[in-house]
Amino acid sequence: MLRLWLRWLGTQVEVLRNYRFGLRTEEESLGFAQQDELSRTYGEEDPGEEEQGSPCSLTGAAQNTASPKITTWEAAWNVTNAIQGIFVLGLPYALLQSGYLGLVLLVLAAVLCGYTGKILIACLYEDGEDGTPVRVRNTYEDVANACCAGLCPRLGGKIVNAAQVVELMMTCILYLVVSSNLASHSFPFIPISPVAWSLVTFLTLVPCMLIRDLRVVSRLSLLCSVAQFFITTIVIVYCLTQAHRWSWRRSPIPVDFEKLLVSVGVIIFSYTSQIFLPTLEGSMADRAGFADMVTWTHALACVFKTAFSLLAFLTWGEETKEVITDNLPPTLRIAVNLCLLAKALLSYPLPFYAAAAVLQGCVGQCGATWLGVQEGSLVLRAGLLLLTFLAAMYMPHFSLLMGLTGSMTGAAMTFLLPSLFHLQLKWKKLDNKHKALDFLILVLGSLCSLSGVICSIKGMSKAFGGR
Repeated sequence: MLRLWLRWLGTQVEVLRNYRFGLRTEEESLGFAQQDELSRTYGEEDPGEEEQGSPCSLTGAAQNTASPKITTWEAAWNVTNAIQGIFVLGLPYALLQSGYLGLVLLVLAAVLCGYTGKILIACLYEDGEDGTPVRVRNTYEDVANACCAGLCPRLGGKIVNAAQVVELMMTCILYLVVSSNLASHSFPFIPISPVAWSLVTFLTLVPCMLIRDLRVVSRLSLLCSVAQFFITTIVIVYCLTQAHRWSWRRSPIPVDFEKLLVSVGVIIFSYTSQIFLPTLEGSMADRAGFADMVTWTHALACVFKTAFSLLAFLTWGEETKEVITDNLPPTLRIAVNLCLLAKALLSYPLPFYAAAAVLQGCVGQCGATWLGVQEGSLVLRAGLLLLTFLAAMYMPHFSLLMGLTGSMTGAAMTFLLPSLFHLQLKWKKLDNKHKALDFLILVLGSLCSLSGVICSIKGMSKAFGGR
């Protein structure tokens, strides 16, 4: 297991390097290659190749030689880390809001997310002269640009990048919200207001502005995985010891429709991984095994999330809180919350780093030279950090924020865009069954996204009004 973790760190670095969709400058690309010893351990591009263009501009064959190859098991580990994060702890509360219908939604979301992940990868390929599939695109952005080529060559990529930045920033805000919540619940004997705790967590994360080495982010990701395993194991074991308290009649019936729609967004957000899949599939030694890997990783995630949510809900019923660890007994809760607090703070740099890199690349493409590269990067990161802090302080509702993010960018990146791109790029090759399925996902995803956003905003308005 330790060897698998270490190899995963190397592949995670490569995924992060390609994650910026080619928006960084050539100088930045070479700098990352020179700084990152983990990438060199698992195979690094020749600097001359790096200077010729971004990873997005490489042909399929060139990318094959440039990227380190990973096994199917290592690819599965990356997908599992993407869909089994800290936000799993909000699923029991989503089950409380949706009743036992939430169990059906957990299974349905896993099936649909697995399917859209496969069709997104299918959009990377076109048939060659001999009829065999050839990888002609490398990223989500490439697929979007191909679909919008007749309208506006770069429009699709800009939409994808905008959705990506919004999702990353919302993820950072969620980490800050849960960190402040955990800090206040872990130290109830310290007379500090929730706003003060938000400021404390913000100050703890100020050093994130100075992170320029991907090795730091990768090491923090490993610590997060260990902490996540420890926390979920404790919650499950405690729930099993309380089996005598379980009651199957604790579900609120009838279910509030608005709360149900918010829960749909929470569940969707817990399965989002599509943005990573093109780069991950391109790094696999056996790409033919990608579809099966996505199927069984999502199946296992579905089993775990369903069991975890159900055990917690049966244990606490209507007393289930937004972050399930707040339901634990005081002594155990403090220990687990401190561990969870550390995980949340260690998880923040990954989306923050990626969002800053994308925005910095966009600023560079626009030709902004009002500050030097170093000064401009520092100002941008400081602005992002301050923005996430202000948003977390004024929107301190974990489940509502998670539902809003899932309904907005999560549904778009996971359901709407993959099905839309698949229909446009593969229309002539699809049979009626797959066309109908793609249309169904597109319609249902649009309805759930729009209604979920409206209900999440209404829920926030009510929460603010109750202050």
